[in-house]
Amino acid sequence: MFEFVNDPNAWATFALLIGLELVLGIDNVLLISILADRLPKEQRLQARIIGLSLALVVRIAMLFGVTWLQEMKEPVLWKLSWRDIILLAGGLFLIYKAVKEIHHVVERADELHEMSGTAPRHPSFSNIILQIVLMDIVFSLDSVITAVGLTHHLVIIIAAVILSFVGILFFAGTVADFVQSHPALKILALAFLVTIGVTLVMEGFHQEVPKAYIYLPMGFALAIELLQMRYDYTHKRGKHRAKDAAPPP
Repeated sequence: MFEFVNDPNAWATFALLIGLELVLGIDNVLLISILADRLPKEQRLQARIIGLSLALVVRIAMLFGVTWLQEMKEPVLWKLSWRDIILLAGGLFLIYKAVKEIHHVVERADELHEMSGTAPRHPSFSNIILQIVLMDIVFSLDSVITAVGLTHHLVIIIAAVILSFVGILFFAGTVADFVQSHPALKILALAFLVTIGVTLVMEGFHQEVPKAYIYLPMGFALAIELLQMRYDYTHKRGKHRAKDAAPPP
């Protein structure tokens, strides 16, 4: 069962799977962070932990049902398979949630509630967890099929999934807080989720989109935004230093 331990190719596949899960986990972290942000502050950390834990459970459960996943590629409606239908539904849902959240951020809805003295309406905790689970299933489909295509050793895949989960869980809070505290970065993350949603819809219609066409432009946009944030920080610090160094009147 563990004869692959002395196989260098198995370790290379293991490292590749960890990288794959970490990259795909970014989508999950962003989505869970944004969905959890709709909850009261005292429930957000709990929602993130439960959401990521359920993502881990869903992914491992789907690994044991990989034969069933392969059968989901058979057409059932027009030329669409169950996999296509799930990708279409998940993509449309992701586009809807991301666009709705962009509108919420741009209109500064929470600040308007504070100014008017009314409490913002929060969705129920169970509703947010249900949305997270449904999107976990969508995000897990292709990653599980891709992982099984790389190796048939479930032990290697499960170990890579668990190890990447620990890494994502460790940084999830920091990433979520950083994104939520910078509105421009949050809008960029939401735009990224819109792009992922469009990609899922296209894949549902059998139009494959190379992942490099998605991640490279978004990575470039993220780098520009981080440089802008660094410039603003340096500019403000310089103004404060100049003000402190100025002689009193």
